[in-house]
Amino acid sequence: MHLKRVLWATALVGLLVCGFIAYQIYSAIFSPNTQFNNEEAHVFIASDATMEDVKESLAPLVKDLSTFEALAERKGYASNIKGGKYRIKKGMNNNEMINSLRSGNIPVKVSFNNQESVADLAGRISEQIEADSLSLLQAFNEPQFLETSGFDPDTQLAMYLPNTYEFFWNTDGPGFRDRMLKEYNRFWTGNRLAKAEELGLSPAQVISLAAVVQKETAKADERARVAGVYLNRIKRGILLQADPTVIFAIKKETGNYDTIIKRVLYRDLEIDSPYNTYKYAGVPPGPITMPDISSIEAVLNPEKHNYLYFVADVSNFGYHKFAETLAQHNRNKVPYIRWLNSQKVRR
Repeated sequence: MHLKRVLWATALVGLLVCGFIAYQIYSAIFSPNTQFNNEEAHVFIASDATMEDVKESLAPLVKDLSTFEALAERKGYASNIKGGKYRIKKGMNNNEMINSLRSGNIPVKVSFNNQESVADLAGRISEQIEADSLSLLQAFNEPQFLETSGFDPDTQLAMYLPNTYEFFWNTDGPGFRDRMLKEYNRFWTGNRLAKAEELGLSPAQVISLAAVVQKETAKADERARVAGVYLNRIKRGILLQADPTVIFAIKKETGNYDTIIKRVLYRDLEIDSPYNTYKYAGVPPGPITMPDISSIEAVLNPEKHNYLYFVADVSNFGYHKFAETLAQHNRNKVPYIRWLNSQKVRR
């Protein structure tokens, strides 16, 4: 009888130990292991992350990192970490978190507009995806890409159409660049290409002219009229004489794109640059800024009129006075020059 009691006791202890171990294993896999109050949280895992990096990212969100790491090792995640943005939901267990980190890479919204250069664009994009500004700029400027895509250092900004796009956070420089080329080609539908051809402009020239329109007026409802002025001048063989192109030429020559120039002086009109539309005919060799889609559409769908000139309207700031003749334009200029002088705008 004594031996039986010993055997039963041993068996019971064994069962309890096994049950405890089973419970521990079950808890490590299936018990909730999060410690935040919101319904969900997001973590960003770098493409070259180690398990220590993952643990550091999860530390504010996970109650017991040791059980998470143990299961990650067992499931092979620790040796197959993938970069990206991942969603961790409140109440997830270790198994669910690992599954999410394995296959739940979610996209991020990437937005940009009105960048002055590809360097500025690289800086803006690097704030929104994993790629840094240097790797993005290297991808933008890659000679072979520019050659095969039909762009050059002057025209390449035209390829990046301002909008909001979805990307995976771990997108690299070439991946972002190549996607933008696809978006550019998608934008240039047969209808838009036909309109550009009717104007006698290539798609890149349309965007370069749209950039001038963009700089001339911030009012979207006025852009088609401004575009019409420039297209009228091109048709008649008249120089565009657009002040924003002169300002860009000055900045490009000095290399200081942060310079603020509010007034173009007569001496500025003598700068020898293909961007100086007081000296060189036609559309500038590339965009002087990144135009909005509305500015591009304004060039493709210009207002039909006979205007050849325009000047800022000081009685309705933001808008312009338009003229068909130089005499009328000179009269329209008088209030504007008077206003500049009253404001002591010298440069």
